[in-house]
Amino acid sequence: MPELRKDPVTGRWVIISTERRKRPSDFRFERSAAAGNEYCPFCSGREDMTPPEVLAYRQNGSAPNAPGWDLRVVPNKFPALKVEGGLDREAEGMFDRMNGIGAHEVIIETPDHTKTLASMSEPEIERVLWAFRERVRDLRQDRRLRYILIFKNHGAAAGATLEHAHSQLIALPIVPEYVREEIDGARQHFLAKERCVFCDIVHQELAAGRRIILENADIVALAPYAPRFPFEAWLLPRRHASRFEEAPRHEYESLARLLKSVLLRINRALESPPYNLIVHTSPFSEDTGEFYHWHVELMPKLTKVAGFEWGTGFYINPTSPEEATRVLRSVRP
Repeated sequence: MPELRKDPVTGRWVIISTERRKRPSDFRFERSAAAGNEYCPFCSGREDMTPPEVLAYRQNGSAPNAPGWDLRVVPNKFPALKVEGGLDREAEGMFDRMNGIGAHEVIIETPDHTKTLASMSEPEIERVLWAFRERVRDLRQDRRLRYILIFKNHGAAAGATLEHAHSQLIALPIVPEYVREEIDGARQHFLAKERCVFCDIVHQELAAGRRIILENADIVALAPYAPRFPFEAWLLPRRHASRFEEAPRHEYESLARLLKSVLLRINRALESPPYNLIVHTSPFSEDTGEFYHWHVELMPKLTKVAGFEWGTGFYINPTSPEEATRVLRSVRP
C-alpha cells in the first residue's frame, strides 16, 4: 500500500510508493561519456582559463593564479548574478524587479582531474568545507546580500557541465522561497514546543535507530522520514547551531569523515550515481539561532521530477527511507 508522509519541518508531503518498490539494482540513470581533461579549465596549469582566484590554498607560497595549488575559488565565468552595481528595487505596475546583484563562485576542489569528492582523503574534503566557510564569512560582509547557497552538482544528470570536481556558491539579495519554507517551519515548531525541530529529529532518530545510516561524535547521517528522493541523506550536527560558517573546526573534520563514508556507500550500492549536495544554513539578515539548525542534504539523482511533482508539490519516492538505510548500512565503503 502506498504511504503519504509529511515532512516535519516544511510540511511538504511525499508519497512512498511501495507498489513501485525498487532495489538498488533496479535504478537506471543517464551516464554521459567521461570528458577528457585536455580542455578542462579547472586543471592545474590552465589557471589563465578562469577568472582570477578569490581564494586559494597553495603549497610553499606559490604565486596566485599559477600552478601549485590544492584548492582554488574563482568567480564563475558565466555568472547567474554579478557583484557590481546597486539593487535598484522598483515596481512595474503590480510587478516587482531589482538588478541581478549577487555573487557566483566556483570552488575547484582539487587540481587532480580524476578525483571525486568520494575519492578524496578526509583532510581534502575538510579543506573543501573550510573553503565554503571562508567564502561565506567574507561575502556576508556585503549588506546587499541576504543568503548564500552552497551546492554541488556531481554528474551530468545532476546538472554538472564539467567533470572536474567542483562546487558552487551563489550569494543572493533575497531569501529563496524554499529556504523561507524551511525557516518558517522550524520557527513554528519552536513556538509550539520551545525546541528545535532538527534537534528533535536527531534525538528521536537516534533513539529509534531505524533510519540512522552512520554517526560519529559530532555528526549524524540519517535517511529523512519523508524523503523526496530514493537514498536521500541528511547530515546534521548533534550540537545545535544555525550557521554553517560558525561551526568549530572539529565539526568540519567530523563532517568530512562522515560525508566521505556516506558517499562511498552510495557509490557502492548504486554504482556511483550522479547527485546533488546542498548546504542548508541560516540567512544573514535573520536571528534564527534558537530554532534553526544547519545541515547538509545529499540527493542521488535516481528518479525524475515530472508533471505530478510540478503540479502538486508532492514527490513520489519508490524506495522507503527504512529500506535505503538498511542497504547503506549493509555495504562497506
